Amino acid sequence: MNTPYFAKAMKDTQNSCLVPADVPEKKRTLFIKNYTKITRNSGRLFLFSCDHKIEHLNENFYGPHINTQAIHPEHLFRIASQGNIGAMATHLGLIARYAQQYPSINYIAKLNGKTNLIPVEQQDPKTDLLWTVDDVVTMCHNNNKIMMTGVGITIYLGSEHEAEQLAQAAATIAHAHSEGLVTIIWMYPRGKAIKDENDPQLIAGATGVALSLGADFVKIKMPAATDISTAVQNLKIASAAAGNTKIICAGGEQIKPQEYLAQLYDQIHSGDSFGTATGRNIFQRSLAESIALTNAIAGIIYDNIDVKTSISLLSS
Repeated sequence: MNTPYFAKAMKDTQNSCLVPADVPEKKRTLFIKNYTKITRNSGRLFLFSCDHKIEHLNENFYGPHINTQAIHPEHLFRIASQGNIGAMATHLGLIARYAQQYPSINYIAKLNGKTNLIPVEQQDPKTDLLWTVDDVVTMCHNNNKIMMTGVGITIYLGSEHEAEQLAQAAATIAHAHSEGLVTIIWMYPRGKAIKDENDPQLIAGATGVALSLGADFVKIKMPAATDISTAVQNLKIASAAAGNTKIICAGGEQIKPQEYLAQLYDQIHSGDSFGTATGRNIFQRSLAESIALTNAIAGIIYDNIDVKTSISLLSS
């Protein structure tokens, strides 16, 4: 006879939701609810990544190849509310400024961040917490219509400040899970000790670190190709190294949408990734183009459509 715990575990697995052991019994239902919201019960995640206001300042929002609508911060929230995404990730302060006007969005609160003004050659990257899990919980209590589903934190693996950042991330993940929140690590090997940020062995090792910290998802850059293996083959190795922490790949700089969709399909179906964390490829376009692209991306991630069908959604 199944015990109640075993029955719950079976149900959680069927829902493509592994509930970590550090989620207390009283928060299991909330964790499953948050996880299911952003993955749509698929186990995959389409994360609309919008932390660039701190990370890249204004360079990602204004320029010759960027639609003029992107200069307005509200453009991000219009896309997220009208488009077809799993969740929007951005810093908690930006959520505080706009979420009351856009309560239908599933939010992932980014808790740390830094600008790109200090080059690695001058100083190894370090990013301290700007907000805490308690700040996220307080915002939820004060505004119960805002759908705060999880938190995100960046780690610069290989930085001379690595130990500090690992400890910070471990404590944040445990605290977030104790409140029923999903956790995502932005994992970037970076610093003077790192010769190649896209080294396949290093990327695979980095996903194992995210697993060891207890993260539900880890955002990585695509590993590089080598003389003996393609980038997607190396992604498959990194996915295996991540265990049951799920990899989502960074979208990177803006490219043609057809090319982006083909890459995404290969990452999922050949590289064993579980979605994408995409920002610039979406928000640097007009609102109409951005919404159409979210439909095409969601089609691949959540509906298992092929590349040709997803491309057809760009003009629908």
